[in-house]
Amino acid sequence: MSNIRITKQFNFETGHALYGYDGKCKNVHGHSYKLSVTVIGKPITDNSNVKFGMVIDFTDLKKIVKEEVVDQFDHATVFNKNTPHVELAMELQARDHHVILVDYQPTSENMVIDFANRIKSRLPQGIELHSLKLQETETSFAEWYQSDN
Repeated sequence: MSNIRITKQFNFETGHALYGYDGKCKNVHGHSYKLSVTVIGKPITDNSNVKFGMVIDFTDLKKIVKEEVVDQFDHATVFNKNTPHVELAMELQARDHHVILVDYQPTSENMVIDFANRIKSRLPQGIELHSLKLQETETSFAEWYQSDN
């Protein structure tokens, strides 16, 4: 049986700021992110299985990505916890804002690595994460491929 890739797309809104950056992105701002998640595997060949013919049920993939990424990052502000932005984060949290502190500069490049690790840990046996595409704007995106890592 052939390996097949399937892709599910997600949308979420997230704010961030890049500490120490020499351009406008040093300021707190947000993006309407688009995340494309592609997994690879062999379709189920057991015709008694309710998922017969599927690599993974899109509903199952959606549940994983929503729990690991979308539900956590949607309408959150992400800061590197190893910078003075932690003070701003604490102030926002005290005002009941949803803040995520990460141990990396919250660029699209680093976020897509984080998302890959989160998603890979939840995929069922026999299903591999093939790639992620995190689109920050209509013309700017970061991609992660398992074959590169």
